[in-house]
Amino acid sequence: MKKASSLLVFIVFAFTSTLQAQLPEQPEDVSPLLIGETMPDHELIDTEGKRVSFHSLLKDKKTVLIFYRGGWCPYCNAHLAELGQREQDILDLGYQIMAISPDAVKEISKTGAKDEIKYKLLSDADGSFSMAAGIAFKAPDRYENRLFRVSDGQNTGHLPVPSVFVLNDEGEILFEYINPNYKQRMSAEMLIAVLKTLKKE
Repeated sequence: MKKASSLLVFIVFAFTSTLQAQLPEQPEDVSPLLIGETMPDHELIDTEGKRVSFHSLLKDKKTVLIFYRGGWCPYCNAHLAELGQREQDILDLGYQIMAISPDAVKEISKTGAKDEIKYKLLSDADGSFSMAAGIAFKAPDRYENRLFRVSDGQNTGHLPVPSVFVLNDEGEILFEYINPNYKQRMSAEMLIAVLKTLKKE
């Protein structure tokens, strides 16, 4: 049994290392999924520690999907809080909000409480979902210890480029905003304008 466990750990480590080796070196080099493509299904963890399927969370609802760097990032916190303040406007347009980061469950719970967020926060601690979405890149060395700590040891050196995806009720991408400069975020006002435009189409 001990040998089997060791083998499993080795396989997971080798798989993660392979993924890391394929990651772009710079945020400008990511290759995100395109408008018209469908966001893949993936297993994430909610604030209660439950594993959930991303597609099951869609439940035939249109979705504003946010990828953020983590609750340690002041730019992310400001963006999440701004969206929270306009959540009702977004709900009124027929969209739910979800935000995903490499933080572990206890960290996303802290972020939700700190920023008074009511919408769904989800953990992608190993980064596999951001990798599947094509927005992950190798984190600068200065972040390595912090990322390892806030992910409970699952993040071996990746970050998502902060992104906003608007999805229809089947997970198809209708709009995306992806900026390699993590200090620049899509404002809630601009997002609402986009949602209103999509509603007219």
